[in-house]
Amino acid sequence: MTKSILLEGGRFLSPENSIESGPISISEGLIVDATPADAHRIECDGYLVLPGIVDVHGDAFELELHPRPGVDIAFEIAMGSVDRQLLANGITTAFHGLTLSWEPGARSLETGRKFMAGLKALRPHLMADHRVQFRWETFAHDAIGDIAEWMHEEPKPSLAFNDHTTATLAMMGTADEKKLYKWAQRTGCTPQEYMKMAAAVGTRINDVPSKVKEVASLAQQAGVVLLSHDDRTVADRQSYRKIGASVCEFPLDRSAAAEARSAGEPVIMGGPNVIRGGSHLGMLSAEDAVTEGLCTILASDYYYPSQLRAVQRLVHRGAQPIETAWDLVSRNPADAMGLSDRGRIKPGYRADLIVLDTSGPWRVVHVVAQGTVISFGR
Repeated sequence: MTKSILLEGGRFLSPENSIESGPISISEGLIVDATPADAHRIECDGYLVLPGIVDVHGDAFELELHPRPGVDIAFEIAMGSVDRQLLANGITTAFHGLTLSWEPGARSLETGRKFMAGLKALRPHLMADHRVQFRWETFAHDAIGDIAEWMHEEPKPSLAFNDHTTATLAMMGTADEKKLYKWAQRTGCTPQEYMKMAAAVGTRINDVPSKVKEVASLAQQAGVVLLSHDDRTVADRQSYRKIGASVCEFPLDRSAAAEARSAGEPVIMGGPNVIRGGSHLGMLSAEDAVTEGLCTILASDYYYPSQLRAVQRLVHRGAQPIETAWDLVSRNPADAMGLSDRGRIKPGYRADLIVLDTSGPWRVVHVVAQGTVISFGR
């Protein structure tokens, strides 16, 4: 880590959401008031300096670890690649959406254990701040013991309640059954084996409510942020609120998002939804939700460039000025995850910053990750 840095000549986003001119001083990984005499100077003339992007939900790492069914890449190679991808796209803090399911293969508990152990060992060698969002499948009851232990690890994880099992069971014997073939391929099972396994897990349905409450209680005791996932109705959001899930992630219907916002709760939607011009599943449009005040956070979801490019699209289309649009990927997600030391360019905060060229297609020129500068050229 370079001990002292001075970013000079650029414009920056102030904590008051205005674009200001002036230098930014960094010392020992923090933004400071005074410029140290030995500061390494970085010229930012013509560029915009912004707080680093905070990604509350990204699962593109799965493709790095498992690029094809049955093909696994060594953890340090795959996650080293992910680290560079994050930084190249301005992401300085990333919550990896680690699915813990009853499925075998890439989303199994065994794979989750390997991921957690691998990340713990590799984290000191990574430059971005790598964290975990447990995407707990509510029928995966065998994972609860591990989750209970991991909740007390640092850095603190978050946890999202996922129920894809009910939808899986509903597809069986219908025209949508062929969709299950792709999921079966991911697990290394035949479609018949996969559906037999899902049917067996489905017998746990009566135990799911009590297990959800158990995990919610464990999370609250550990100080873990809880999220609901794919809320369809107002009742869904209200039920998760009762057990402490204070963040609404990827609501499928406008009414669920509106219910969350009426309670002052953050609503997360996907950056790919914005850059593609709508949901690939035909659900709620993230750009419309942002414009209507129903979306407060954009996550990378399955594509790391999407947060930066979503803000670019929103700004270029006049949906929001950059002063407020940037909150969708930095200040708001930091606040939602309880990260009070980032998301703003302010003395005492982590020196997680990006230097952005907005003169044409947006381009990350430099990233500062807790005081370390990574340059991508002019």
